[in-house]
Amino acid sequence: MKAALAGPDGTLLYEARRPTGRERGPDAVVETVLGFAAELSAIGQERFGSTALAAGVAVPGIVDEGAGIAVYASNIGWRDIPMRALLSERLGGVPVALGHDVRTGGLAEGRIGAGKDADRFLFVPLGTGIAGAIGITGRIEAGAHGSAGEIGHIVVRPGGRACACGQRGCLETLASAAAVGREWAAACGDPQAGAADAAKAVASGDERALAVWQTAVDALADGLVTGLTLLDPQTMIIGGGLAEAGDTLFIPLREAVRRRVTFQRLPSIVPAALGDAAGCLGAGLLAWDLLSTEVTA
Repeated sequence: MKAALAGPDGTLLYEARRPTGRERGPDAVVETVLGFAAELSAIGQERFGSTALAAGVAVPGIVDEGAGIAVYASNIGWRDIPMRALLSERLGGVPVALGHDVRTGGLAEGRIGAGKDADRFLFVPLGTGIAGAIGITGRIEAGAHGSAGEIGHIVVRPGGRACACGQRGCLETLASAAAVGREWAAACGDPQAGAADAAKAVASGDERALAVWQTAVDALADGLVTGLTLLDPQTMIIGGGLAEAGDTLFIPLREAVRRRVTFQRLPSIVPAALGDAAGCLGAGLLAWDLLSTEVTA
């Protein structure tokens, strides 16, 4: 868990981390979230003379942002948690915004990060899985049922590796950091090897690593071209652990996408700018949006 006190200009005034502790069960995780938020609010009073005016929280899984409910998260195990109401109560009644973790990170990248000059962008973090956030004129499109942007579950290799979602050949089974790490571990014979090791081996010219990397890049390019064909973004922002490979990823990826487009306009493909602070910054922006709405009303 990452948390922060944020100023109105997006400055992180104080940051802290806690282990999720999901092995203790979903109720304990919820309590840790609430306690963590209360602790930060107290630190705000102590250091800055004021408690937080509003709070934003970003959670994984299925999120009903309008109702303020964390509907389901498989990696935590919770279901139908009224997170917004619980957090507001713990913080003494301050307004609380609830968001989806990837969409919240995309909001931050769009407003103050790599997409700040783009009216339309697609934010794609490459981590354990692959998700996406669709940015449109300063907001993130959640979709009719809260699942817009799930680019990781576009099937790019029909009949391929089974995905946890129930399909086969999904993008994230081939091009996520976890997938690259798995394939490189098998190729090099080291079960502890990961995606970062694969990137280093690619940079050193290892032929086995180059083959693993190109397979992932080709799959990612296929998925991104599907995304840009549907959405026509100005910018594609690539984040997550795999993006930390820098030019080792971006040079072949840009070329692979360029080769695949025909009538489509080629967007800029750029690395995310905010790193793992994007979620905290995005949650802060959600909170400030609540206050702005109250002032306007």
